Amino acid sequence: MSQTQTVPPQADDRSRSTTRNVLVVVALLWTVQLVSLVAALSGIAQADVAIHFRTTQIAWFTLMTLLTGTFFLPFMIKGAALFGKKRVLLVATGLGFAGDLLAAVATDYRTLLIGRGLAGVYAATMPIGYAITRDIFPRRWVGIASGILAGGVGLVAFGGPFLAGRLLDDYGFRGVLWFMAVSTAVSFVMVAVLVPESPVRQNAGRMDWTGGLLLGAGVTGLVYAVGEGADWGWGSGKFIGYVAGAVAALIAFLIVERRVAEPLFPPAMTRRRPVWTVLLATSVAAGSLSAVGVVIQLLVLMPNIPHVSEGLGWSGTHNAIVTSPISAMIIVGAVGTGWIARRVDARILLAAGAALTVVGYALATHFHENGPQIVSWGVAAGLGTGMVVAVVPIMIIEVVTPAEQALANGAQNLAQGVAQIVVSQLAFVVMAQHGVVLKGTQFYLDQGFVNGLWLVVGCVALGMLLVALVPRRARLDEAVESPVVQAA
Repeated sequence: MSQTQTVPPQADDRSRSTTRNVLVVVALLWTVQLVSLVAALSGIAQADVAIHFRTTQIAWFTLMTLLTGTFFLPFMIKGAALFGKKRVLLVATGLGFAGDLLAAVATDYRTLLIGRGLAGVYAATMPIGYAITRDIFPRRWVGIASGILAGGVGLVAFGGPFLAGRLLDDYGFRGVLWFMAVSTAVSFVMVAVLVPESPVRQNAGRMDWTGGLLLGAGVTGLVYAVGEGADWGWGSGKFIGYVAGAVAALIAFLIVERRVAEPLFPPAMTRRRPVWTVLLATSVAAGSLSAVGVVIQLLVLMPNIPHVSEGLGWSGTHNAIVTSPISAMIIVGAVGTGWIARRVDARILLAAGAALTVVGYALATHFHENGPQIVSWGVAAGLGTGMVVAVVPIMIIEVVTPAEQALANGAQNLAQGVAQIVVSQLAFVVMAQHGVVLKGTQFYLDQGFVNGLWLVVGCVALGMLLVALVPRRARLDEAVESPVVQAA
């Protein structure tokens, strides 16, 4: 059994000045929100990347990062507990910079994908960044710092599209890739110079390598099979073999987790009905919403070529201007949900948010020919998205004890990442059924975009229905005041 050593942060940091604390907050804010910013930049750049490299496999431009990020997340979280959170932050940031740099200088698509895959390790900085905040600040600073880190999503949602648009319009996709590399380098320097090491660490313990490798192999095999299924044939022996192998690996992972002394995700926690139902509903709903960007960004940024490509052909800046009201509604939805969650059942908030996005994107299947149409349904979809994003961590708090918080967050991030990867890959497959390959580049007709949107609508609706499985729990204020979770 590992032991956890904790030095009270308020005792260690009493002499740290306010200025120093502010600088640490800035460093962590930059590091944590860079994950979301890079995702936004990647989505906007993917149309130009597909045309430049003349590829029909543009799906992997975003999926490689998601896949490696999901694969390494459990290892990085465990490593942070064993070796120190700052140390693992630096490892993840350093590998992220190496990947971003390789992608920026890549002259062929394969090298670009290798760089994007390596850069995916940086995704682990988000949960670790939030976790280290609780360890290194005086008690009176913890709430302030956590609030600032969470509130930064609003800046990314609103400012990210404008930044990406300007970079793309002025410097092309290379400008976007170089901005990622420089930003990650800045993150590394800020963490190294400003952020102290966490005093909270396990004195002993071992990494569950077998479980992690089985989980990674299962997820990777499943995603790859879905992505190639259209070319192989959905009933082909190759497709069935990959899916069967992936399922076998995931079943083996569950068996291993029941037997190892220190599993990645303790079965005793994940077997409780309140926990697994919350993980299932939030992961499907939020993961599906995260995948909608692959459809919307290609719709608005792909060129309009008669009988070949029926995108809107907008510039990056025009896209940012038109979608700014939607970004504003995401912020409104997130802030409002955080405020009323102490008074309203979180299940209702998740279901309502998912319902708004279902209505919004269902309307999008019919009205997506110009800016006013996109804004009209985007307001509802944006509000619903903000509600879903904000209520996910709240629902986790309501069903686990404080000691289980980090593991539950990690499990939710992992499950949501898997859902996002699978739905994104399916969206590309569905869109390609109504597409045209011209000079090596995959373009999409209008029916392809419509079918992609319907796929997302269906997956989000499934997440909304899964809320019915979640049992009634204490509301947020009750859970915080009396954080006792009963097995159920």
